[in-house]
Amino acid sequence: MDQIVINAKTRTESGKSVSKKLRVAGRLPAVMYNEKGEATMLDIDAAEFSKVWRTVTPTTLLTLKVDGKDNLAYIQDTEYDIKSDKELHADFHVVSGDLPIVARMKVNYVGTPAGVLAGGFMLRHVPDVTLKALPKDMPARIEADISDVKIGDVFRVKDLGIADSVTILTDKEASLISVSAGR
Repeated sequence: MDQIVINAKTRTESGKSVSKKLRVAGRLPAVMYNEKGEATMLDIDAAEFSKVWRTVTPTTLLTLKVDGKDNLAYIQDTEYDIKSDKELHADFHVVSGDLPIVARMKVNYVGTPAGVLAGGFMLRHVPDVTLKALPKDMPARIEADISDVKIGDVFRVKDLGIADSVTILTDKEASLISVSAGR
């Protein structure tokens, strides 16, 4: 996947009226936090951010270009107005790439278990897993192919097939799904 780039400018003014003026001009107020917790106020293009925000996950590493300087970042949080279908504010977390990060990720299941096709019932146990890795090694999403799970089988965290560069903090023996026989 190509590296996603969001262009930003630093801003010095803050407050409601400044934020409203930015939004009217097609810009979006944002804040960039570094690993020390220091904040820098930003001004980004609202359309550019909207296009990116709708396609990334919380663990998608992107390039935040602030006044021409590249920073590796994640979209940490977004304030969104459901009435107007517009983003109101964004928070970015900038990482150096040298320190590992911890992320809790939802598991997306692909396929229909063979046991369900044979009349069984699928039970979901653990909805997400916690991973620790360097930002460049962290997967954007976790997909598990469960099409081979038969009646009586259990799909465990250790069966996810996550790269060796990623440490799984969730118990590897924890059950993600199981298929039981129908009544």
